[in-house]
Amino acid sequence: MSGVRYPALYQINTRVWLTELSRASATRATLDDIPDAELDRLAGLGFDWLWLLSVWQTGPAAQAISRSHAGWRHEFADTLPDLTDDDVAGSGFAIRSYTVHRDLGGPDALVRLRQRLQQRGLKLMLDFVPNHMAPDHDWIDAHPDYFVPGSESDLVRSPFNYCRVQTRNGPLVLAHGRDPYFDGWPDTLQLNYGNPALQQAMIGELKRIAGQCDGVRCDMAMLVLPEVFERTWGIRAEPFWPKATEAVRREHPTFRFMAEVYWDLEWTMLQQGFDYAYDKQMYDRLRDANARPVREHLHAELDYQQKLARFLENHDEPRAAATFEPGEHEAGAIITFLSPGLRLFHQGQFDGRRKRISPHLVRGPQEPVDASLQGFYEMLMTVLRQPIFRDGTWGLVEITPAWEGNWTSDCFIGWVWQRDDGERRLVVVNYAGNQSQCYVRIPFADLTGSTVRLTDLMGPASFDRDGNDIVSRGLYLDLPPWGYHVFELTAP
Repeated sequence: MSGVRYPALYQINTRVWLTELSRASATRATLDDIPDAELDRLAGLGFDWLWLLSVWQTGPAAQAISRSHAGWRHEFADTLPDLTDDDVAGSGFAIRSYTVHRDLGGPDALVRLRQRLQQRGLKLMLDFVPNHMAPDHDWIDAHPDYFVPGSESDLVRSPFNYCRVQTRNGPLVLAHGRDPYFDGWPDTLQLNYGNPALQQAMIGELKRIAGQCDGVRCDMAMLVLPEVFERTWGIRAEPFWPKATEAVRREHPTFRFMAEVYWDLEWTMLQQGFDYAYDKQMYDRLRDANARPVREHLHAELDYQQKLARFLENHDEPRAAATFEPGEHEAGAIITFLSPGLRLFHQGQFDGRRKRISPHLVRGPQEPVDASLQGFYEMLMTVLRQPIFRDGTWGLVEITPAWEGNWTSDCFIGWVWQRDDGERRLVVVNYAGNQSQCYVRIPFADLTGSTVRLTDLMGPASFDRDGNDIVSRGLYLDLPPWGYHVFELTAP
């Protein structure tokens, strides 16, 4: 994705970030005001990509809905007890135009920021929302046929999924954008992928976006798959993604596509031309706090795994620090980010932020920093910068019981990384709330006849073991609840 096999991506809520900068400087900050020192810090941490959330132009129609929607308002007030209307700018996914928002400095400010990122070896990812547009998008007047139409009876029967829109050509009933399992998003209108002209128009939008960044995260990308779209709307549609990704890559060969995707459709999206797909399955299995399903997930083919975007939180999920107990959080992070794939981190994750910030808001709450978690992530990012975890060869290891009837060996997940130059790492996690024991089979036969030093890169442990023993019988481990090791293996 960025010249390395397993890159790291940092997601930033742009509007919240700029609000924080505005508070510090007492002037309204734009993309030009993002300090070089902060970009240096992010590059120094080892990130390859910055994903700037919500940079596109939104409008007053969606904002008014966000401010008046009772359910949303309750959520916003839970995040910000001192909420004011100024905090609610409207969803960054109710897009009025794929041009950089004027309050962020407009398109020229993004050009300058991208140049600053490129100077630091950082690539830029932005949003693409294929399913819907804001209710005051220009297409409402110019191309009403680009949207899914409704009838008066639809409006009566399903008022949460349809609305009446005033257009230059008179009032129309149109559908809200939606996921088939939930009511529509009332600040959006649904695009009609059964209309070939709409598909071409959206490819045009993607091409324009591709001239402004290096990749896109495609919101709810599976909603425009023909089978999903027809099931939701009863309208037949031709495949969109293969045409769209190919058209963009003809003009921008290194452009990258990441799919937000659910419902076990990850492989489908990768076959449609995506470079990466969200690994929600891994996240859900980690939340269930059961090692075996996580281990089984890691048995998938490497060609598939290395195209998964792995995360512990993002703007849609609850904060990791509020979801996982402290030890469980660290163990889950070791599994998530030291596995193959794209490593997706979220602004505030390193500090232990606990309140999710809705993409409708432009301000986040003041929260204390969790110094212990911050220290953990500093160590983890140091480890992740090692080339072996970015370009090495990965494989699971066999775990066996420490003695007959010892069921706790099933709580372990382990794997190795290696490079052609002989570098080796062993990662083992006891993903359980109980103390566990096991033998870890080390798959390096050449270690026989030598003393093997194991140095933990995430803790103080360091010890020597007989190579014959750990190759034939395995490395014995006895770990506390949620315990883990990230060993460097050397044979002096």
